[in-house]
Amino acid sequence: MVPRMAMTRFQKLAIAALISVLFLMFVGATVRVTGSGMGCPDWPTCWGCLIPPTSVEQVDFDKLPIGTFQRKAERMGRDPATITAESLRAEFNPRHVWTEFINRLCSLPVGFFSLATFIAAFWQREKRPVVFWMAFGSLVVVLVNAWMGARVVYSGLKPGVLTAHLALAMALTGMLAYCAWRGTDSPWRVRMEAAPLARLRLAVTLLLAAIIAEGILGASVREMTDELAKFHVNAPRTSWISELEGSWKYLAHRSFSWAVMAAAVVAWRLAARHRAGGAGWIEHAVLAIVLAQMLLGIVMARIHIYSWVQVLHVGLAAVLLSLVWLWRFGLSRDQGSKST
Repeated sequence: MVPRMAMTRFQKLAIAALISVLFLMFVGATVRVTGSGMGCPDWPTCWGCLIPPTSVEQVDFDKLPIGTFQRKAERMGRDPATITAESLRAEFNPRHVWTEFINRLCSLPVGFFSLATFIAAFWQREKRPVVFWMAFGSLVVVLVNAWMGARVVYSGLKPGVLTAHLALAMALTGMLAYCAWRGTDSPWRVRMEAAPLARLRLAVTLLLAAIIAEGILGASVREMTDELAKFHVNAPRTSWISELEGSWKYLAHRSFSWAVMAAAVVAWRLAARHRAGGAGWIEHAVLAIVLAQMLLGIVMARIHIYSWVQVLHVGLAAVLLSLVWLWRFGLSRDQGSKST
């Protein structure tokens, strides 16, 4: 088990930032599967308002900067002629508006806690400079992703922009996980004999690489499902499966999940056999989430591509990545101890 140690204030801030990012990824996945990404056509306001309207009658289309929308959309490869007052009026959907607005509100804690973590990192920079730069990098990624959020809107949900938006969020989890782990004089480490520890370190590193590769493939599959949702509005979701199976990316994503599970099982068995007291809560949690992800994948591949399953699949992937980052950090060499 991970020893119970008092956390520093800096660690608490970093953990709060990480949790807010993970929660935002669940909300962002909800936005994407419900097609609410264009619920607010402008940014940072929503339909020209600080508080979004609940009906199209409340929108003053004469005050919307449609010309600005068109110019920004053109710079991002979108046909500006598709953006008019009439097209925006037809696209207004109060459910989508408020789903996207809630997504934006949930980004505020991410910015607040990331800034607070960076400020607190100034007291870490002498003893732990890597922590300081990770905190700085986290804040930069948050700001870039906020800017990327505007690009997502004006690009009309362009697939490449969406994937970059998600990739930056995934990178952010690793940075914040490191801050939360290393922001103390005595970070948690797995205590094992040197030889099995080296094998476990390799196994978890391979698991981490497999999860990242699977995430890249998964992002491509998500782009495909977005396109299916856009161009098959009246078609049942069950018909998507047959179309997806014609893509090598989908088949690779589905097949590679077995490699992730195999790596997770090997790492868990090594921890269970060689770690004092057996596998701890991180090892159990990682294996449980991998198995849950396999089950959710089977549901989508064989039964139905439910929206709520897609949200869970993406959100749990972010949680899994964070836990594996933490596990890998805990397997690093302790320079001041011979036991590791």
